[in-house]
Amino acid sequence: MREPPGGSVEGQPQLRRELGVPDAVVVGLGAMLGAGIFAVLAPASGAAGSGLLWGLAAAAVVAYCNATSSARLAARYPAAGGTYVYGRERLGEFWGYLAGCAFVVGKTASCAAMALTVGSYAWPGEMHAVACGVVVAVTAVNYAGVQKSAWFIRAVVAVVLAVLAAVVVASLASGRADAARIGGGPDAGFTGILQAAGLLFFAFAGYARITTLGEEVRDPARTIPRAVPLALGIALGVYVAVAVTALAMLGPAGLARTAAPLSDAAAAAGVPGLAQTVRAGAVVAALGALLALVLGVSRTVMAMARDGHLPRALAAVHPRFRVPHRADLVVGAAVAVLAATADVRGAIAFSSFGVLVYYAIANASAWTLTSAEGRRRRVVPAVGLAGCLALAFALPLPAVLAGSAVLAALGAVHGLRRALAADRR
Repeated sequence: MREPPGGSVEGQPQLRRELGVPDAVVVGLGAMLGAGIFAVLAPASGAAGSGLLWGLAAAAVVAYCNATSSARLAARYPAAGGTYVYGRERLGEFWGYLAGCAFVVGKTASCAAMALTVGSYAWPGEMHAVACGVVVAVTAVNYAGVQKSAWFIRAVVAVVLAVLAAVVVASLASGRADAARIGGGPDAGFTGILQAAGLLFFAFAGYARITTLGEEVRDPARTIPRAVPLALGIALGVYVAVAVTALAMLGPAGLARTAAPLSDAAAAAGVPGLAQTVRAGAVVAALGALLALVLGVSRTVMAMARDGHLPRALAAVHPRFRVPHRADLVVGAAVAVLAATADVRGAIAFSSFGVLVYYAIANASAWTLTSAEGRRRRVVPAVGLAGCLALAFALPLPAVLAGSAVLAALGAVHGLRRALAADRR
């Protein structure tokens, strides 16, 4: 039985609506800040060179269009699952299924990247073991309930913002920052800037956690459209400040070479203890991002299970904690396996491809909205759709080929299932 938009399966426990605007903003920030600051700046700088800030601007424009389209759709369809639900309702079952697959595959890779970031900063020699342990702990927190998760993420965001502010202020006040370094280094050209924007988009995609929690926010028609742009705007301001600081301290070439750009920027500032504080902040940030990411993936798995695209047992909601506990456990197990084997930079590129496909479908869905349904200007979803496709196919070739192959295989599975069902009828 398919769930009606904004509702739940009859006779099943419902998710608890308890998140307001501040909580929803915090969930989005928790997903964005860890990924953007501590995992993406270095590879993006390697792709764009002196054009890093242009890549950040391009990623922000695409993210804004995606956020606007997603917020309008979420207000109309306040159900768990995000673009999986929007694509299904606006474009047809296949496109919803493809969006759900792109999200689950891409964001599972994101979760693994964040777990590995924790391991690489906390204990580099045992990175994979630490990453697996962290995944187990985060799964347990999610199992206990979304409100407990939101309180944890709020604390994480506060710590991360304090650490980032300390890095920016100390670096710029050290006398060692050089504005000439910001635009220095080789020019990678338009293609390099596009690739950097595709990688940096990984850092902006956290606002999706807000829309996938559509059944757990109070008054979603008002809360989601307010929370999404607010979270995105705060994250962009933080990214610009930190990127400018890192470039002024290390230059594009130095930023591209380092595995821990903010730690190196802090060390270059010469402030005692600051580099160690940044390492601790990186661990906290990645933990917050991982927690928020797993929340979104498990809710999409639950929504796909309700429709029969995944085993229906995964749609179960815990009668006490009111969370999709089976989906949480399955997602946690999948992330733990990837965290034991994955490469961080490859996971980021693969994730970006899947998430950009997901948002391309979101923008196509928003294009179909009428003015009476909340659509304002069609130029926003049009720019978002074109931008998502351009950035997706500008990513490193291995990620594009792997992502395309996985989504094509999953699409073929869907077609085969439909053909078998038609034969049975």
